[in-house]
Amino acid sequence: MRFQVPQFIEIEDKIFGPLSFKQFVYVIGGAGISYIFYRILPLFIAIFFIAPILGLALALAFYKINNKPFVHTLEAAFHFFTNNKLYLWQKREPTQKTMAKTLKEHAAVENAYNPITVPRLSESKLKDISWNLEVESDVTPDRN
Repeated sequence: MRFQVPQFIEIEDKIFGPLSFKQFVYVIGGAGISYIFYRILPLFIAIFFIAPILGLALALAFYKINNKPFVHTLEAAFHFFTNNKLYLWQKREPTQKTMAKTLKEHAAVENAYNPITVPRLSESKLKDISWNLEVESDVTPDRN
């Protein structure tokens, strides 16, 4: 049985002409609050309140930052300014129990990813190998 998969789920439906429901609410809300200020206050004082309110309403309705609505940016800014921002790092000395436990965990993880143990060379062995390489390269002639 075939089902139709919805397309364009990120795009909101246009309900009121070219505006979606959210955009309509932002614009009408801003216009309503502006009208209230216009009726209550004298015009030269009301303009100082009306301009920011209309600007915010239009930004909420139409402005996008990084293809996200402006309301998401306002929400993130609100959380940033209201939440705690003091981060302190306090070094704790590990106890013997926690140290042994972490060593066991590291060993278990290392064995799980690397089941074959590779022998490690000591410093003297490394010197011997490097000396052998140097001597052999000096002894064998270059072939052109």
